[in-house]
Amino acid sequence: MLERNIYTIGWICAVGKELVAATSFLDEKHDDPDQLPTNDNNTYILGRIGKHNVVIAALPHWQYGLVSAATVARDMVCSFPNVRIGLLVGIGGGVPSAMRNVNYVN
Repeated sequence: MLERNIYTIGWICAVGKELVAATSFLDEKHDDPDQLPTNDNNTYILGRIGKHNVVIAALPHWQYGLVSAATVARDMVCSFPNVRIGLLVGIGGGVPSAMRNVNYVN
C-alpha cells in the first residue's frame, strides 16, 4: 500500500462512463487506500500516469452540479493532502452543430 500523501493530482469525473475512460489512462493502477477519514464517502481509484500519482473519483450516482463536485473535491483534498492540481473532466453535455454553434472553451 502506497502512502496517501504521494498523490498530487486529483481527477473528478461527473458520470460513470468518464470514470471508466479516466481509469484507462492510468499507466499503473495502485491498491485501494487502507484507511480514509470516516466522513469521506468518495470511492477512489489510485494510480500513476507517467511520473504523476493520480487519485480519481466520481460524483455520486445521479448527483450532478457544483455542490456535488465541490463536496467530492473537499473530501479528496482532506484524504489526499498533497493534491495540488484538480481536474473536473467530462463530456460537458453539449455538442455544437451547424444549427447550434456553442462555444464551451474560451
